[in-house]
Amino acid sequence: MPAPPVGVVGLGQLGGSLAAALVAAGRPVAGWDVDPAARDAAAARGVRITRELSGVVVLAVPLPLMATALDGLDVDPDATVTDLGSVKRPVLEQLGRALGSRYVGGHPMCGTERSGHAAVDAGLFTGARWALCLEPGTELPRWLRVAEVALAAGAEVVPVTAAEHDDAVAAVSHVPHLLAAALAAAAGRAGPLALALAAGSFRDGTRVIGSDPAFVRAMVDGNAGPTAAALARVQEQLARPWAELVADGHAVATRPRGRRAVRVPLDRAALLALGRAGGAVTRRLAAFVEGRLPDDGLPDDAVPDGGVPGPA
Repeated sequence: MPAPPVGVVGLGQLGGSLAAALVAAGRPVAGWDVDPAARDAAAARGVRITRELSGVVVLAVPLPLMATALDGLDVDPDATVTDLGSVKRPVLEQLGRALGSRYVGGHPMCGTERSGHAAVDAGLFTGARWALCLEPGTELPRWLRVAEVALAAGAEVVPVTAAEHDDAVAAVSHVPHLLAAALAAAAGRAGPLALALAAGSFRDGTRVIGSDPAFVRAMVDGNAGPTAAALARVQEQLARPWAELVADGHAVATRPRGRRAVRVPLDRAALLALGRAGGAVTRRLAAFVEGRLPDDGLPDDAVPDGGVPGPA
């Protein structure tokens, strides 16, 4: 059975990169952007530019524009709609109310501080983790259609709920943006000598705050509760004796990162257990998916309803 077409709304860095990756993978891709330059750039990469979208429709627009992203477009009433937004609960409330079970929330954990169609990279998703929301009302066939889009782009799919996603990314994405801002602002106040001596550690620690400030504000404000809680945990860590803090942080950052293969049935509980254990889906097969768990994750019997070790 042929894969459904993909329509991408918003052809900037994320949407344009996804469209380019899918074209390279042989998927039929249509797209639209309000910016004529973005449309022209996508067309040059093989994307069919049109307002008529069907199959799996991907919203790759800023968070404040999610609710109106489909206005003026001719979308097949049976299309599955997903998004690439960095916060999931508010988008679920908006789009879930309008689209019902047709909506499947998503968030690829990739991107750079650059933005716009000039930052498009067809390899952006290769090896990235792509969180894909599996709520109680999510239709599994639609979830799988979106998962297959993510896999075709080169990503690995992490099954989550919207609430789990927002709590997790507050710690590993949203707080780092705030810490990068704080580090840059503090260094700026330290004077020109400090900035002149800044090297790799400062550059790495402040890279993400080179992102569009409007994007960062929308992200942290849209996930304010979990971000505040995660930031409080960081502040508690900074109050510890420095030797203990450095040792514990080093242990987390340098822990072994091996992975082992598992097979998981097409069941919501089993898929979510895979995600909660730090695993991801790497391939869709007929009656189950193949995935990987970290070596230091939960044992195989923690993946319920038939999860078994996969091929070596």
